[in-house]
Amino acid sequence: MDSEEKNRLETSNRIKVLLVLVTIILIVLMFPKGESIESDVSVGTIWIQDDLIASTTFEILKDTELYERQKKQASDNIHMIFQKNDEIPQAVNDTLKNYNRRFLDLLDQAILSGNSEQVNIGFLNQSSFDTFKNLRKRENILSSSSGKKMKDVFDISLLLVNRIYRQGLLNISYSNIPRDSISVREGRIERIFPSSRFYDNITAQNFIANYLSNYFSRNEELNGAVNEYVWHFIRPDYIYNDSLTIEAKRIAEDRIPRNEGIVNENERIVAKHDRITKDIKSKIDSYRIAKGEETGFWGRFAQNLGKFLHIIAILTLFIIYIYLFRKKIYNDNFKILLIAIVILFVNSIAFLVFRIEVNLPVEMLVFVPVASMLLTIIFDSRVGFYATIIVALTAGALRGNDYVFAVMNIVAGGLGAYTVRDIKNRNQIFRSFFFILLGYVISIAAFGLESFESIDKLLIQAGFAAVNALFSAVLTYGLIIFFERIFKITTDLTLLELSDFNTPLLKLLAQNAPGSFTHSMTIGSMVENAAAEINANPILARVGAYYHDIGKTIEPEVFVENQLDNKNLHEELTPEKSAELIINHVKKGIDLAKSYNLPKEIVDFIPMHHGTMSVSYFHEKAKEKYGEENVNIEDYRYPGPKPNSKETALIMLADACESTVRSMTDPEVNKIENVINNLFKIRINDGQLDNSPITLRDLKRIKEIFLKTLLVQHHKRIRYPKQDEIENGSSDK
Repeated sequence: MDSEEKNRLETSNRIKVLLVLVTIILIVLMFPKGESIESDVSVGTIWIQDDLIASTTFEILKDTELYERQKKQASDNIHMIFQKNDEIPQAVNDTLKNYNRRFLDLLDQAILSGNSEQVNIGFLNQSSFDTFKNLRKRENILSSSSGKKMKDVFDISLLLVNRIYRQGLLNISYSNIPRDSISVREGRIERIFPSSRFYDNITAQNFIANYLSNYFSRNEELNGAVNEYVWHFIRPDYIYNDSLTIEAKRIAEDRIPRNEGIVNENERIVAKHDRITKDIKSKIDSYRIAKGEETGFWGRFAQNLGKFLHIIAILTLFIIYIYLFRKKIYNDNFKILLIAIVILFVNSIAFLVFRIEVNLPVEMLVFVPVASMLLTIIFDSRVGFYATIIVALTAGALRGNDYVFAVMNIVAGGLGAYTVRDIKNRNQIFRSFFFILLGYVISIAAFGLESFESIDKLLIQAGFAAVNALFSAVLTYGLIIFFERIFKITTDLTLLELSDFNTPLLKLLAQNAPGSFTHSMTIGSMVENAAAEINANPILARVGAYYHDIGKTIEPEVFVENQLDNKNLHEELTPEKSAELIINHVKKGIDLAKSYNLPKEIVDFIPMHHGTMSVSYFHEKAKEKYGEENVNIEDYRYPGPKPNSKETALIMLADACESTVRSMTDPEVNKIENVINNLFKIRINDGQLDNSPITLRDLKRIKEIFLKTLLVQHHKRIRYPKQDEIENGSSDK
């Protein structure tokens, strides 16, 4: 995205309108459906409005939690439904008889060939097949013997199959049947039986194993072979029908009545000054839903239009404030988007929380203080407090225009905003926990005492408020990092981190250009004090001062403050070359700042602290050397732009004053004051401050602060005894 397209997106009025409309529409969509009563009610409060009379007959709906519990109980009472397949027993019996005849032929074939593996029936393991083959071989040799024969195996196989199907075999094990009974449906008839009346796979296998152990005593190999042979043919004949069971559960749930009574038309629901009981609240909630359901298309349209106008009325106050007093925010659509996201985030939490149907004060978990602290840290405390009011009112609207809820959050959110207005580090966010909790506790106590709430209920509300206060701090800490990265926002927290002298760029400046580093630190003190006096950002001004000369780290020897010996390389250069080297520290500084990912607000200080001023020393030197008519002043000007804020203007003025005063041999008060006045006058006459919002009154206060600071920095000191000898290196050791 090129800079022109980005600038259009940032300033487009159409996008502003679209952002506001989308925000309003999304909030309107979060409103509860069927809302027709002016405000939400809670058990124990007093109905202070006129008598509420039913305008239509409606059902009193059961409490949602009770209704769902009754539906679940009805569903759980339904047995699993099985259907008997009468064809399976006969089919298994016929299949087993056919296999019995074929199996004898296979055994005889295996005996003749001597190779069991080639003629094995397939579903038997080799040892079982060999057991049957040996039994058949003995039978052929000892045909008159009274021992067990293959006929006995076949007979017992058919007997076991018939015994199992006589009782029935389920296709689901007992462990997967939640109740001790099942329902068997035959046509339209359905009967309940204990599940133990039937076999499942485990009990059927146990029955076969026990029966065979008695019939073929002491012959475990034959028992196992017969068990394997028989079990291959058996299939369940009682099949669980999931769709029939689900349908039966649905029918059972549908039979549970949704209502627990009826209120007739013109019947009084609640009288003025009556206390809201659980039954009255059920009637009021049911009436609200009934009113919403009976409203036609135009009624719903009018209601939604009212909600739309409701939110517009609230947001308009905030929009007017931003337009009149925060032009930088108004002119930046990305910042408007950020504010919209914060507002929608808190209202989305409110929407979700209000959907929770529990008898607990979950409304205390709407994190309005998050919006308060986020917007205070990103912008300022006034924006944060205005946003607190807007978010609290919109969230209160989602709760049925709940005045108590809105006031509680305005108090807690306002305290949260004010506790981070002068934040010095990220850990300070957690200090807000106590003030947010204090705001909630005071509000809970105030409204609780008004409505004679019990101590237990107040303590529960306070507990939920404590959770809110804690999570508000945690969410703010996490989200502020997210917004800084995504929207490239520079907060005071970021600036404070950049002011650490251990940051890579400041360490580089101190090592490569110690004179420029000292100069930057001095300017930082000057502008921080002055910024506080003219309602500028002191932290931004100080950090901007630290980084304004970082371009000098590339070629520090070009600048006199970094020349440790008496040799000045400019004595060997032409004026235009010297001017070029001096001016280049701006471009190099910008490139260096961008390579270290410094915020744009800090990068702006690098070109703006010189604006479009000329390098006067070398310009005058060039005029002397080449003649004034042969010198173009534009070749000796910095590229700009001019300062566009109070902070960048402060750096321009402080940079000139500090450098000039530092070069004075006798910095007396009158001389310093004259220097400051003249330097200010030169920059004003040159139009360097035309783009900044700085005023004449501001300039007067800045001069006073600069004078005090420079006097402290350059005040005279009493010379020590024998100082001349010490300076000349001739003192006694």
